[in-house]
Amino acid sequence: MPKKKSSSIERVPTPKHLAKLDREILALLNERVEKAIARKAAKPEESDTLKDAREAIETLVAESKGPLGGEAVQAVFRELYSGQRAAAQKTRVAFLGPDFTFSHLAAIKHFGQSVEFVPVSSIAAVFESVERGTAEYGLVPLENSTDGRVTDALDGLSKSTAKICGEVPLPIRHCLLGIGARGDIRRVCSKPQALSQCRNWLSKHLPEAEVTPVASTAEAARMAGADRTIAAVASAEAAAVHELKVIARSIQDQADNVTRFAVIGVSPGEKTGNDKTALVFEAPHEPGALADVMAIFKKQRLNLTWIESFPIPGARGRYLFFLEFQGHPSELRPRRALASLEKKSLRLTVLGSYAQAELID
Repeated sequence: MPKKKSSSIERVPTPKHLAKLDREILALLNERVEKAIARKAAKPEESDTLKDAREAIETLVAESKGPLGGEAVQAVFRELYSGQRAAAQKTRVAFLGPDFTFSHLAAIKHFGQSVEFVPVSSIAAVFESVERGTAEYGLVPLENSTDGRVTDALDGLSKSTAKICGEVPLPIRHCLLGIGARGDIRRVCSKPQALSQCRNWLSKHLPEAEVTPVASTAEAARMAGADRTIAAVASAEAAAVHELKVIARSIQDQADNVTRFAVIGVSPGEKTGNDKTALVFEAPHEPGALADVMAIFKKQRLNLTWIESFPIPGARGRYLFFLEFQGHPSELRPRRALASLEKKSLRLTVLGSYAQAELID
């Protein structure tokens, strides 16, 4: 007698079955964290760094057969590793606040949500938090693809003992937020950089509105929530937090608007094989001095990925040069380049080494 075919209804999982799977996943997650903490306690000499977590997650993404996409797998395990670190010891991360600024969003993307975020009032305060040990890590905006360098960050790097140990390239998608309609808007508020990155859109679509700089995108969102004639330029996440409508999305003038954030800590990142190194130097104030420095990197076949000049306060005509190249100081060619550069510089400080990061979306 032929076997009776099961119906499609019989093959569909029930809510009870799915709930059972959820409980099993939860038990496995907790077991994973418990065993990781136990191993760390038994073998404290073993490394347990963000680099280790990143490499483990990359392997899992590569091995995933679906239907979960790579981004979803990455998000799940990033939060797992973040929660594991928090369960063992709460990591504190300082950033330019308040909450749900783009600095905060970049910190969440890099560290996950299980760390303790510490909003501070200035970029200088981020550096101070790391130097004083009130935060293990800090996150500062380094450069924007539209507006260029962030001067306060360069100033902090030139003076601080903190080291760059990571980077977070974050797409910046500005939204127009408010509680009224576009026709109600008489004033648009945000921090100066955000307004600058949206100036053409605002001029075209809200030519009569007053453009007012404020301390942060979060402050602008709070103002917009109290007055229907005020709109804020901020993130979509800020709209959810402050219960605002998204009146218009992606209003930045450049579609590929990206801010690169530097993660700072007490020590540079470990070698990964796909690294960048940042440094600051002062060249002698004489003809050809900068060209001689550039020739060092050409000779050692090191690709430069970033260079900025920065005037030294109170020293007219003198400049610091911030430079980033592909490679790690533990490797031969970067080591030779740094040795040669030290001989040709009035001052040289390696700001840190870190894994080259892909654009986070």
